[in-house]
Amino acid sequence: MDYALSEQQEMLKNTARDFLDKECTKTFIREMERDDKGYSPELWKKTADLGWMGLVFPEEYGGSGLDFVDLTVLLEEMGRALVPGPFFSTVVTCGLAILRHGNEQQKKEFLPKIANGEMIMALALMEAGASYDPADIAVSASAEGDDFVINGTKLFVQDAHVADFLLVAARTKADGITLFLVDARSQGITCNVLKTFTGDKQCEVIFNSVHVPKANVIGQPDKGSSIIEDIIQVSAFGLSPWMVGGAQYVLEIATNYAKERTQFGRPIGTFQAIQHKCANIQVDVAGARDIAYQTAWKLSEGMPCSKDISMTKAWISEGYRNACVEGTQIHGGIGITQDCDMQLYYRRAKAMEIAFGDADYHLELVAREMGL
Repeated sequence: MDYALSEQQEMLKNTARDFLDKECTKTFIREMERDDKGYSPELWKKTADLGWMGLVFPEEYGGSGLDFVDLTVLLEEMGRALVPGPFFSTVVTCGLAILRHGNEQQKKEFLPKIANGEMIMALALMEAGASYDPADIAVSASAEGDDFVINGTKLFVQDAHVADFLLVAARTKADGITLFLVDARSQGITCNVLKTFTGDKQCEVIFNSVHVPKANVIGQPDKGSSIIEDIIQVSAFGLSPWMVGGAQYVLEIATNYAKERTQFGRPIGTFQAIQHKCANIQVDVAGARDIAYQTAWKLSEGMPCSKDISMTKAWISEGYRNACVEGTQIHGGIGITQDCDMQLYYRRAKAMEIAFGDADYHLELVAREMGL
């Protein structure tokens, strides 16, 4: 494959870089950590106007009809800027799930609203065990006339407090899981924002006899386990270029600091130990970007790539974390202070490391793909 970006992709990259450098400053990031919503509706509208929400949705659903490589270009820039808000949960996790597994009526109803920025969505999957395994889902849904009735509690639901709809996984049989599109304003839903390490808005969502029309089932009833696996795979991949962008910015600020900070009468970047740390970050970033774009290309070509996705997420999770460790050590004590940008990236690297499966989780999947 050719790793060079096309003219259109270069334009997308440059436009996103210029826009986010202006609109998504580190001061803004810090403000959003303290903000009750955790995102700016004004910035949300601007990104929708740029066409980012519908980038990979077909034109018939209000999108631009681009592919996963194009999405990777955008996600890398968003990760570099630490864009706050519900873009990932809405577009990557839930939007692509509807595109890949929803029926035609659901696609026509939801995707145009996502593409134009009218709808925010959140995935309600994990529970008290913090497991991605469908077998551990305890929230129940029972058929009642033309509806299903959902009961139970979901945890770590990203952006549920501002969501218009939730994509909810619930147990409908002892061995059956079903996915539902649930109006977040439905009677019986209680949402509580949790305090998190990164200041992002993960929520506890309680379902107390919440009625959902049977028409809002994604896929087939009781057959949702394979859809959940696909959602985890696509989301794990989507986080990968996001982390590449973050690691790239860590490389930039660590290298600049090494050139500017003087000790013993000369820049610290002239010392071999610091040089090696900068070089280690460069190696991590280069390897992470290569594997991310290779996997994006396979996804765009429709090639089987579940093993590639798991290898990508495992590699980049550790690479991003390692880059932040090295970058923090280059900065010294100031690197962990609130005034230093490095800690913004370090905290997010740790959170993304475990989101949609950490390295151990995905290495287990790789081993399984190898027949072990």
